Amino acid sequence: VQLQASGGGLVQAGGSLRLSCAASGRDVSNYALGWFRQAPGKGREFVAALTWSGADTYYRDSVKGRFTISRDSTKKTVYLQMNSLKPEDTAVYYCATPAERFWTPTKSESDFRFWGQGTLVTVSS
Repeated sequence: VQLQASGGGLVQAGGSLRLSCAASGRDVSNYALGWFRQAPGKGREFVAALTWSGADTYYRDSVKGRFTISRDSTKKTVYLQMNSLKPEDTAVYYCATPAERFWTPTKSESDFRFWGQGTLVTVSS
């Protein structure tokens, strides 16, 4: 399984970006997918996740109402639409997926087996 994250960049506060996570080696419609981020000097934290069925999504409180996770199974790609960006959203963003099919992970990093390489999002004030 390989995950390729892209779409990061430099944006002003209040702006938007859409991150993409392209998966190879698996059918994304059978697996949950999560996004995490790591700000400079801080630990990695959960951002958002989509259950394997696509029926449920969940977010960290600070991004609720601003970020949306979605999936295009035909393209084997999961997206993170980020609106109303704030300087505190600056981080390297990672996509990740668990090893098990048809399984709903928690928000813990340890539930996710495979990780993309990360894409940098910088929000200027």
